[in-house]
Amino acid sequence: MNNSVTNTVRLLWAGLRALLVLTLVTGVIYPLVVTGIAQGLFSDQANGSEITSDGKVVGSSLIGQSYNLPLKKGQETPEPDLKWFQGRPQNGLGTNSVNTRYSLILSGATNRSADNKDLVDWVTAAKAAVVKDNSVNGYTVKPSEVPADAVTSSGSGLDPDISPQYADIQVHRVAERNGLPVDRVEKLVDDHTEGRTLGFMGEPRVNVLELNTALRELLAKS
Repeated sequence: MNNSVTNTVRLLWAGLRALLVLTLVTGVIYPLVVTGIAQGLFSDQANGSEITSDGKVVGSSLIGQSYNLPLKKGQETPEPDLKWFQGRPQNGLGTNSVNTRYSLILSGATNRSADNKDLVDWVTAAKAAVVKDNSVNGYTVKPSEVPADAVTSSGSGLDPDISPQYADIQVHRVAERNGLPVDRVEKLVDDHTEGRTLGFMGEPRVNVLELNTALRELLAKS
């Protein structure tokens, strides 16, 4: 009987020691090592790819933001604030407030087929709005110049980037609305245009939040 109790105690103590060792290794040492490596080598990505302005975090380079006017009485959909560069249509299922980063619940695409009537009507109306909003004195946007990303959302509905083509057709409007020279706004777009990853993956792109942050800083200096 005594031997049985002793063996049971030994087994319990061995199990407890194994639990403590595994907890220390997998619950303390491993997370600290991984966190340390991430902070040392990939601190930007590990911290959420944050974008700052005036020392404050204004969002993440991975998540799109809206640049809209406050809702007017009776409005259900806010109008775009046309002094800022606009991102892709945002059909994510999350909620967001005006000109700030999303308060995410879910995100997702519309999942409609290319010949869906609702989608065709929506894209047609969106293209007409892009042409109207970005055509200013001395510069007219042609429907054929409107790229696909200007009228369709991404798979997540929260794409932070637009194509250089979509950024370019917004330059004259942004310049006019902010009283800036066109060439200065064009330079902002050029400075924030990224090429293909490693020269062959993906497409050239412009991060809208980074671009608008630079625009805000330029306006503050003007």
